[in-house]
Amino acid sequence: MITIVDYKAGNLTSVKRALDHLGIANQISADPDLVRKADRIIFPGVGAAGAAMDVLKERNLDSALKESFRRGAPILGICIGCQIILSRSEEGDTPGLDLIEGVCSKFEPEDEALKVPHMGWNAVDVHRPHPILQHLKPGDEFYFVHSYYPQPVNPETIYATSNYGLTFPAAIGVDNLFAVQFHAEKSGPIGLHLLKNFSSWRP
Repeated sequence: MITIVDYKAGNLTSVKRALDHLGIANQISADPDLVRKADRIIFPGVGAAGAAMDVLKERNLDSALKESFRRGAPILGICIGCQIILSRSEEGDTPGLDLIEGVCSKFEPEDEALKVPHMGWNAVDVHRPHPILQHLKPGDEFYFVHSYYPQPVNPETIYATSNYGLTFPAAIGVDNLFAVQFHAEKSGPIGLHLLKNFSSWRP
């Protein structure tokens, strides 16, 4: 059973529909006790880092996620769930969950033709193998919607990158935690393949 964390950050139903389509048992929950005991966790989200962290704290989901990480439950972060697992976000200078040391930085492209937020399909290049990225091919594209991007301190936590005026991490991870900046649940068959890989991943 995959528990999808509900912290008012949107795109929960899109993730649930994708898992339902794959026939993978799942539930949406805002209950920190369920998150603490979950077999697997998807930590999705769209929106602002500050508001997301406020709701996580209000619902005690921040501590639940940290406990689940420490006990080794497989966790997949998506979009803002990839950003606030870092130490800090430049969006409102917001402290994150600090599960991976690093900062979430704002896109500031020198090319005026590049609009922020970065929105649309972009190729993702895998630099280090990971079971969740298994069978991805060079040039496979995923759907992005974001104004900020993750910058982990340790380059060994970066598994894949994309480019939008600059090359930025598109997939990061450590131990039982993996996170993607793109929306796997909105990325068609290749995104579904990634979610299926997560459902059987054993860190």
